[in-house]
Amino acid sequence: MTWKSFHNRGEILRSVITAANDRVDGRLPMDLEGVAETFGDELTLLGALQLKWHTRLSGAIERELMHQPMDLESAVCDAWNVTADELLGVRAILDHYRANPTSDEMAWAMARSTAKERCFLATMAGLAGFGVVEEVGAAAMGARLEQRARARRLRVPSLEAGRSVTEPRPTFLERLRQVLAA
Repeated sequence: MTWKSFHNRGEILRSVITAANDRVDGRLPMDLEGVAETFGDELTLLGALQLKWHTRLSGAIERELMHQPMDLESAVCDAWNVTADELLGVRAILDHYRANPTSDEMAWAMARSTAKERCFLATMAGLAGFGVVEEVGAAAMGARLEQRARARRLRVPSLEAGRSVTEPRPTFLERLRQVLAA
């Protein structure tokens, strides 16, 4: 892949994400200019969106763990929700094609990526370790974390213990100072 094609692929992927976030219909925007030529088929585009989701989720988990180092499960759930808010259309697409794959290959890919993501969630929450032996149990724990995160999204939006979403979250050091002052 040349630099030009790599750059072009990135631009088209950004336009796909923008369109997905605008539409939020759970459908791959294969109708956008350049998408079919760049990605070829739905499975390739879905894989690129899955990678974008996972990358953003990983970064969000790392940030949340800096803020909530003692409550790993809540940090993971919060990070999942932050990512879902940022990539609302992408999440809708992933959910739609997980439930309604268009081919056996897509069904296998979505099942595999879902299991891996759930293992990752469980591992980052401190509920499981990396490894093939723990994979089934970790995926089940990760599924519970995902359900917990989704349930939180359905509850009272924009307020958390009297704090609005626009208010910045206190840092760990600020919270430590508040505890020591009390």
